[in-house]
Amino acid sequence: MIQHALFARFEAKPGKEAEVEAFLQKGLEMANREHTTPIWFALKLSDQVFGVFDAFHNEADRQAHLDGEIAKALMANAETLFVAPPAIAKIEVLGMKNTL
Repeated sequence: MIQHALFARFEAKPGKEAEVEAFLQKGLEMANREHTTPIWFALKLSDQVFGVFDAFHNEADRQAHLDGEIAKALMANAETLFVAPPAIAKIEVLGMKNTL
């Protein structure tokens, strides 16, 4: 079972919401190239608040993701797009239903 996950939350600067949504679409393209990231969601929590939830088979895969292309792009664009640096939490999955 997938037990290791991340949740990133960030707030767009006023007027940057569309750019954040476009950035998340590029993030999806990058996530699709990561073989060690089986689950990746881009989220819109409110008009200005966005997030990413992703999950991994093991801690090594989670750490590889944190050291990877998406995380680097997120931090490189943080000052331009977000009111504050993204809050990224390591979380554990306690249960999961998958009917795909």
